Amino acid sequence: MAAARINTNVQIPEPNITKFLFADARLSPIWLVLRIYLGWQWLEAGWGKLNNPAWVGDKAGVAVGGFLERALGKTTGDHPDVTGWYAWFIQNVALPNKVLFSYLVTFGEILVGIALIVGLFAGFAAFFAGLMNAAFLLAGTVSSNPWMFIVATWLVLAWRTAGYLGLDYYLLPRLGVIFRRKAEATS
Repeated sequence: MAAARINTNVQIPEPNITKFLFADARLSPIWLVLRIYLGWQWLEAGWGKLNNPAWVGDKAGVAVGGFLERALGKTTGDHPDVTGWYAWFIQNVALPNKVLFSYLVTFGEILVGIALIVGLFAGFAAFFAGLMNAAFLLAGTVSSNPWMFIVATWLVLAWRTAGYLGLDYYLLPRLGVIFRRKAEATS
């Protein structure tokens, strides 16, 4: 049986609804509100860690180590909250490097928060926000992570307009992302 060939010259057009939701600058005020709110949540969380010696300073690693140890405690029972492969990652990668992870979490939260608030590479920042939320969820911590993950995912999808009312308005065109008026886009 011959292998099926994939025509790589085909482009599948974006549906009008997704163009409107994720690429229309008229919705950028909605993305601005969501972006700033999510960014503030991350900045506030990171700032709290920055001012806590158990996260950054002479006791760095203590807090994240405790968090990771508690996550390992959620790997047992009929329905464990933490899967085996993630428990392996925690045990063999994160815990032995808990001081590094303490700094990564703290400064990652601060940088993502600032980038989202000012609209600097908003889609990229939202991706890393969602990645952190996923890591916390995989470690068995629900809290606000599900809704923050959802908002981050929406912002990734709306990367073209999520930072339109922010620094992305000035930076994305310099990187080759061209903003066109609607009439130009349809012709």
